[in-house]
Amino acid sequence: MIHVLAANPTLADFGDDPVWIHIIKAVMLFVFLMLGVLFGVWFERKLISRMQNRYGPNRAGKFGLLQSVADGLKMGLKEDLFPRTVDKVLYLLAPIIMVVPAFLAFSIIPFGPMVNLFGEQTPLQLVDLPVAVLFMLAMGAVSVYGVVLAGWSSRSPYALLGGLRSAAQVVSYEIAMGLSFVAVFIFAGTLSTSEIVAAQADTWYVVLLAPSFLIYVICMFGEAARIPFDLPEGEGELVGGFQTEYSSSLKFALIMMGEYLHTFTASGIAVTLFLGGWRAPFPISLWEGANTGWWPVLWFFIKFVLTFSFIVWVRASLPRVRYDQLMSLGWKVLIPVNLAWILLVAAVRNVVINEDNRMLSVVLGAVIVVGALAIWMRFDTVNQRRKEARKAEVDAEFEELSNEPAAGGFPVPPLDLPHYHGVQHKEIPSGTN
Repeated sequence: MIHVLAANPTLADFGDDPVWIHIIKAVMLFVFLMLGVLFGVWFERKLISRMQNRYGPNRAGKFGLLQSVADGLKMGLKEDLFPRTVDKVLYLLAPIIMVVPAFLAFSIIPFGPMVNLFGEQTPLQLVDLPVAVLFMLAMGAVSVYGVVLAGWSSRSPYALLGGLRSAAQVVSYEIAMGLSFVAVFIFAGTLSTSEIVAAQADTWYVVLLAPSFLIYVICMFGEAARIPFDLPEGEGELVGGFQTEYSSSLKFALIMMGEYLHTFTASGIAVTLFLGGWRAPFPISLWEGANTGWWPVLWFFIKFVLTFSFIVWVRASLPRVRYDQLMSLGWKVLIPVNLAWILLVAAVRNVVINEDNRMLSVVLGAVIVVGALAIWMRFDTVNQRRKEARKAEVDAEFEELSNEPAAGGFPVPPLDLPHYHGVQHKEIPSGTN
């Protein structure tokens, strides 16, 4: 039992490592993310192609494994073009702002417990903070500046609209995402990622806090701007969105890297906060050594790949939503549901901790549930009435249009050829061209 407790890192275990240990862990994290981007692009192409009954990349290297390497070399070696009217400083700085916070956000993800690294006992995590999850949210917010600056510095209306869309989208969904973490903080009693993983030793929070997990999954797509919420780069109405004026060069490669890194960060946070982090799943957890040594890295990697596969599966399965639907979901559904769920979790947690106030907490929880149901039924009734009124209005318009002297009930004016548009047409004698 003492050995198991010693394997769980806490905040006290960070900051005492030699400098060379920090450098080694930083290099290992950088290599993991760079290789993850290369193989993540290949894996996404392969998985989507199989879902669409295609082969996907199969030319460069065995099974097309070198396709992403070839694409990276191509974009790195292509001529770097600058549109004539761009703000060159901000135009160059925007992709960097998108990439760097993504690297920093992943630094708080725990890959495993205390391990022996070149003779030093160190946690398998680059850094941990008392407010580590808030640091991740801050880095996600800072990266939006890169998207906004990319759109503004391009001096293009399509790019500017894409940047503004991204800002509004992230503001909306970061509120809901932050609220989905509150229930985790209430149960874990900390904002440290390593201690949140330790708090899931008995039961993962995906089981205890399923609504929070579902809300986070939805917000994850909005935060990372992935389909069905990739509105900042909608090809149908914005050409390429905020990246319209970026040619296929190194700057474009940095933008794509930033997108994948944010997807990786979202997957890592889902694994850490809700899926037990590096802890082994049942029934592997029954093995005494499952959560010690280097084995937890394998469990974390499996969960990470499965979460990323789910994101790819959603991209291949769902269409892009309209922007008004995106914003309505964030403000009218996710945030109110989150607030009601947090109140209920707080009441239940109070029951567990304070047995003296159990009756008061039960009554409070019942009031919250009944109130949430009443509000939902009220909004549902109002929406139903609006739908019925709209349907009646559409039926009335259709009935009015169907009485028009036009074919099929469509509002097409009757065609009178001899006097069409006031022009007198003469009959053409037969036999003439």
